[in-house]
Amino acid sequence: MTWAALWPLLWQATLDTLWMVVPAALSAQLLGTALGVLLTLTRASGLRRQPLVFRTLDAAVNVGRSLPFIILLVLLIPFTRLLTGTSIGSTAAIVPLTVAAIPFVARLVDGALTGVPHGVVEAARAMGATTAQIVLKVLLPEARPALIHAFTVMLVSLIGYSAMAGAIGGGGLGDLAIRYGYQRFETGVMIATVVALLLLVQGVQWAGDRAAARADHR
Repeated sequence: MTWAALWPLLWQATLDTLWMVVPAALSAQLLGTALGVLLTLTRASGLRRQPLVFRTLDAAVNVGRSLPFIILLVLLIPFTRLLTGTSIGSTAAIVPLTVAAIPFVARLVDGALTGVPHGVVEAARAMGATTAQIVLKVLLPEARPALIHAFTVMLVSLIGYSAMAGAIGGGGLGDLAIRYGYQRFETGVMIATVVALLLLVQGVQWAGDRAAARADHR
């Protein structure tokens, strides 16, 4: 395949990948952060100790993280079809990508929040801050660099997941690599797809590292 023929396909596949990854990342970050905050608050050393709630959420997160994405993708086909009306295509792939990333984000957020020095939290409590104020004005701001790193790791993981989604009709760069690079033995297409994925990951990692460095005022 010539470059003139490949370029439109590569560009459209890259846009499809971004269409899958960006909404899934934002949704997963929102829901995963809420779940991560709950884990931090309800654990034994948390501000709202609830052992049963913590164990339930902790187990749910572990189960979610242990499921291979390709299996989760298949398991969620009925749910995906219910939400989007189809189980094929880039829009449909947003659903399993979001579900796969939520427990991943929750665990990273929990780790980031528990890394905030206990003395800072105790000082806020001593000044009469409520739990909501401690979360919004102490824990999340103090953990901002770690949270940005966590978001970056999740974005990079979602780019990899999106390539897997392409293998079963999700569209994007993974779909392009399978249809042209693998099934039609177009080695040039495969190489171009890999390079595009590498550039995406490098760009995300570079931007994430810079954002985390700017947020870190220590």
